[in-house]
Amino acid sequence: MIMFLSSLVTTFWEALHLRTLVLAVVTFLFLINILRRCHPKNYPPGPWRLPFVGNFFQVDFKQTHLVLQQFVKKYGNVFSLELGQSPVVVVSGLPLIKEMFTHLDQNFVDRFMTPVRERTTGKNGLVVSNGQTWKEQRRLALMALRNFGLGKKSLEESIQEETHHLVEAIGKEGGQPFNPHLKLINAVSNIMCFVTFGERFEYEDCQFQELLQLLDETMHLMGSPAGQLYNGFPRIMKYLPGPHQKIFRNWGKLKLFVSHFVEKHQKDWNPDEPRDFIDAFLIEMQKDPDRTTSYNEENLISTTLDLFLAGTETTSSTLLWALLYMAVYPEIQENVQVEIDRVIGHKRQVSLSDRESMPYTNAVIHEVQRMGNIVPLNSSRAVTVDTKFNGFHLPKGTMILTNLTALHRDPKEWDTPEVFNPEHFLENGQFKKRESFLPFSMGKRACLGEQLAKSELFIFFSALMQKFTFKPPINEKLSLKFRMGLILAPVSYQICAIPRV
Repeated sequence: MIMFLSSLVTTFWEALHLRTLVLAVVTFLFLINILRRCHPKNYPPGPWRLPFVGNFFQVDFKQTHLVLQQFVKKYGNVFSLELGQSPVVVVSGLPLIKEMFTHLDQNFVDRFMTPVRERTTGKNGLVVSNGQTWKEQRRLALMALRNFGLGKKSLEESIQEETHHLVEAIGKEGGQPFNPHLKLINAVSNIMCFVTFGERFEYEDCQFQELLQLLDETMHLMGSPAGQLYNGFPRIMKYLPGPHQKIFRNWGKLKLFVSHFVEKHQKDWNPDEPRDFIDAFLIEMQKDPDRTTSYNEENLISTTLDLFLAGTETTSSTLLWALLYMAVYPEIQENVQVEIDRVIGHKRQVSLSDRESMPYTNAVIHEVQRMGNIVPLNSSRAVTVDTKFNGFHLPKGTMILTNLTALHRDPKEWDTPEVFNPEHFLENGQFKKRESFLPFSMGKRACLGEQLAKSELFIFFSALMQKFTFKPPINEKLSLKFRMGLILAPVSYQICAIPRV
């Protein structure tokens, strides 16, 4: 009996001791978390944060940009969140965005390094690099775009040639329902392939089609809830199975694709006659090997891949929205075709010089960009030094999200913000630029491919409107729902391209 009571007391004490220990550890971690999250005076307001997870589970990552608009209404044009371990400040409104990217541009020039990008590219490449690496990679990329096409007739001719292939491929569908996604992404990617690799790929190339599907899947997963979970809790998610692990497997395959072209170029390149971006990079690599620069093979692969990704997904997604909107708004499509018939006719090839004479078509393309809203929160920035902004204190390292969704749907800026209306970009029948239209961002980190994208959108879109009328399949209603990823794209759809006689 005594032994039994002794054993019972011992067991009870051990259980009590274990509970006490666990409670002490949890309390300690909770206090550390509270102290770590203590914000400085005048930090932007925001919703209440939970310990460890912050506001992660208050944000629906399938429609992040829409959820944040509710916070704007409650907390104003500058508010804060915590997504896992990352402090975030969201900025809305044209005056504040302009102040950030013009008057205080040095304080917001850096990209925020997410854990996903840190694991895939490290500090290499063009999109998320900072400092000397970013300056060198951007300089070389701009030089390549100039030397291998941008602003030159050769690039316009390349887009026109690719347009011919695209029209031919769509024409083979015979007016029957088809999914335009792969054809559009193939056409757009071929322009960037011309600049980076010096060649294009046929639409029947199964291997390249698989690569494009891999590219699309990776971009979607990066912005999906699984990708955001990894960004919020990388130390845990790194060891857990799930869709996020596919991001890193896919990225490895994409790097192998670029590596293959680098190896081919290294075998037959001529430093005196560079053909494309890879050749230009190899020239930089061979200059004075003792100098400290970012011109190395890791950056060559990362920057080439960044150019390929950025120059493919954004423009192809915009064109997907464009065809969808034209099928949903047939009267607007007809107005575009009337203008095309008057200015270009049925047979002559579309040229960039036609743009000035086609204000309505130009306005429709801009309205597609506004409503399609493919980069709803811009590319994230990081505060480079402790900064006073709009009366708030922003600590160094804070992630900054620019609320382009609020800007492009602001009722103070647009007459019918929720309606597809090309008149937003027209005044007395002429095209009108809008200061509150920033799909390519602004400032030093604005999209360096803006002119290329504008050229592609005008030529591809106008040529497709010239040759086809796009309609929904019989007895079907097309949806304007979106699919959230790094790029906001329409959900998969089928469409009919009826040849115009």
